[in-house]
Amino acid sequence: MPQGSSSTIFALSSGRPPAAVAVVRVSGPCAGAALEKLIGRVCEPRKATLTRVRDPASGDVIDEALALWFPAPHSATGEDTAELQLHGGQAVIAGVLDALSNIEGCRAAEPGEFTRRAFDNGRLDLTAVEGLADLIAAETQAQRRQAFRQLKGLIGDRAEVWRRRLIESLALVEARIDFSDEADVPEDLIAPALDAARQLRGEIALALGDGRRGERLRDGLVVAIAGPPNAGKSTLFNRLARREAAIVSPYPGTTRDILELHLDLEGYPVTLLDTAGIREGDGPVEQEGVRRARERATAADLVLWLIDASAGGPPGSEATKNLGNTVVWGVANKADLVVDKLWINCESPSSFWISAVDGSGVAALIAALTSFAKDYFAAGESALITRARHRQALEDTMAALDRALSSDARGHDELIAEELRAAATSLGRLTGRVDVEDILDVIFRDFCIGK
Repeated sequence: MPQGSSSTIFALSSGRPPAAVAVVRVSGPCAGAALEKLIGRVCEPRKATLTRVRDPASGDVIDEALALWFPAPHSATGEDTAELQLHGGQAVIAGVLDALSNIEGCRAAEPGEFTRRAFDNGRLDLTAVEGLADLIAAETQAQRRQAFRQLKGLIGDRAEVWRRRLIESLALVEARIDFSDEADVPEDLIAPALDAARQLRGEIALALGDGRRGERLRDGLVVAIAGPPNAGKSTLFNRLARREAAIVSPYPGTTRDILELHLDLEGYPVTLLDTAGIREGDGPVEQEGVRRARERATAADLVLWLIDASAGGPPGSEATKNLGNTVVWGVANKADLVVDKLWINCESPSSFWISAVDGSGVAALIAALTSFAKDYFAAGESALITRARHRQALEDTMAALDRALSSDARGHDELIAEELRAAATSLGRLTGRVDVEDILDVIFRDFCIGK
């Protein structure tokens, strides 16, 4: 991705045509000149103007549209920016983009380049950029709320406050080092600096002790359907998907690859996994499927352990076998085949009797899953940390503070100053203030063109 902003970029910033309205955005030093060539003038700043858009080469009218002008630095990118709100037909959009490509100094934007320029020009910090990416990718209301808070500075603002406090502590230590012989400099500046660092360390530790719920909300709660072969796992998976997503067969070992289904349970994201029947597999392929099933079930947040209800026995009898500390619910499927149904009424909060074929009991299971997701994410929506990068930066900050507060650093003012400086640098990396060139391309590569 080009690092400079000397060129002027343009792109379709709205959805794929045809559509009712299409938005074409132009940003850079030639944006005003490009707007003048297309509509004959530069309109009043931040005021929508109805105008005709013409091809500068032929003079032909391309469309009648609304034009907006945002002079720097008061624009989304911090540069001169123009926007055309057009009719969203293929020919209209193609005509405008072609006209822009023939204007000197203008070129098509690359994915994420508008947002990259907003970051380079100080309009967004790195956590806000990530929040914007998450907002675009959000599939549920809970994800949308979390991403919007991130975009508006949930962690970025807090990290900046922490960084300023660290710098103030560092200034005290450095004053002690550099001006210890000055009469007007207090002798004991280290103690208040370390007290501030200790308090800050506690606040960061509190943010890190969130059970990773912010990251999980961004990615989705993982629920694995596991159990012995022919218990009806794929049938239940299809019932929840409301389509034939998995192959259903009476023969053991049919499911070998793990299938994924993304559910929206009252605004909360859930990823449902259909795993292979857990048994001693026949042949290396099925054995690999069973190994993967055990691995994914162990790593899941919740396991629905299915058994064949018609075979009798409590639904949770095998559930905890080799699944570590994962939360497990016992689910007895094929309840429609049970002759004596008296024992089915003896349900516990973590045991369910269902028929994936006719749907009986499935609504209660879905309601329980929804309640579980709500409880699981209750603290996650207010969590500061939503990405592994955030967690790593804060862990590095806390480690540097621990070194500054350690007994080995006492009496060595230079060591304390160096560790406080390292802690401030780690917080600066979180927001993108220092030394982040190596991760910028990774963050921006997944943005769509025009954003």
